[in-house]
Amino acid sequence: MKQRWDIFCAVVDNYGDIGICWRLARQLAVQHRLAVRLWVDDLRPLARLHPAADAAAARQTLSGVEVRRWPAIFPSASGDDIADVVVEAFACELPPAYLEAMAQRSPPPLWINLEYLSAEPWVGGCHRMHSPHPRLPLTKHFFFPGFTQETGGLLREADYDARRSAFDAAAFRRQLGLPAVAGELAVSLFGYENEEVSGLLTAWVGGVRPIRCLLPEGRLLPQVAAFFGVSAAVPGSHWRQGSLDVHVLPFLPQPDYDELLWSCDLNFVRGEDSFVRAQWAQRPFVWHIYPQQSDHHQIKLEAFLDLWLKGVPAESAGPIRRFWKAWEGGGSEAAWPGFAAVLPVLAAHSEAWAQRLLGQPDLAAQLVSFTMESR
Repeated sequence: MKQRWDIFCAVVDNYGDIGICWRLARQLAVQHRLAVRLWVDDLRPLARLHPAADAAAARQTLSGVEVRRWPAIFPSASGDDIADVVVEAFACELPPAYLEAMAQRSPPPLWINLEYLSAEPWVGGCHRMHSPHPRLPLTKHFFFPGFTQETGGLLREADYDARRSAFDAAAFRRQLGLPAVAGELAVSLFGYENEEVSGLLTAWVGGVRPIRCLLPEGRLLPQVAAFFGVSAAVPGSHWRQGSLDVHVLPFLPQPDYDELLWSCDLNFVRGEDSFVRAQWAQRPFVWHIYPQQSDHHQIKLEAFLDLWLKGVPAESAGPIRRFWKAWEGGGSEAAWPGFAAVLPVLAAHSEAWAQRLLGQPDLAAQLVSFTMESR
């Protein structure tokens, strides 16, 4: 009988949390042949990431995963209704009725808290730590994704390399109706709302090298449209000024977004899901980290830069660090020329970094191994 998994996901930043949970659920079901049930409190973002999904359905099966709407009032359950492995993703709280039923199950399920991704040094020491429930006979295990051998790794599908090798960049550009211009820099621009957009676009407009910016429909679109004096923008829009061409793309399902990353020379990404995909794409990238209270995201940003830039010569690491921090805190227009000058170094480093990450098992495989060890 297949091992049963329940994954609970409360959508927080629209696409990042559900994007990761959907990738994980699909990989566990397809690659590891597990019975996976994904509980989601808001199915609308999933319907954009996976067009076959029905945002109104209470129950549906997608790519071998049973997707259930997580209702505000969760029905009572018995121990038989509880999965062998229960994953609460990104600090969401399990429904009280489900938690009580977990305590009734014999043996109790393996309870995993899947944490947010961080490069902070303390993460490795907390990975796989456990905490008994204060009232019920249950134990929660903390599982941290990460970039080192002391952590749980990153999501990566078994067929990723085959898909990337088969990718035809020229055909992809033709499909989008993009002309081929010698010497241009192809950039994908995906992020949260950012006051730095205007300064960056100004730098691109006034630069010498032609830049073709591919802008997926999302939270940055209104700001970019305003820069060009446009009040409303839709996929298919094209704006040109100086050395810059901007093409607005529709919101892309996950496999298509991978192809966008592969097709570009530089990728601006955000949050966690696209951040990880950019690293596997082996292209230079810039990360717009999710803002947190008390500016804790700045600590996480610095921690990743410290780890990621190890081995990069100081004369190149400096401009990279300055531009990343400018994209978060101000000064992108001034920092862009120095960053652009070291893109060849960053391209080589991005390939080496991805190869280093391949030295540890992926997140799904490590989770499955953990369940086997915990039996």
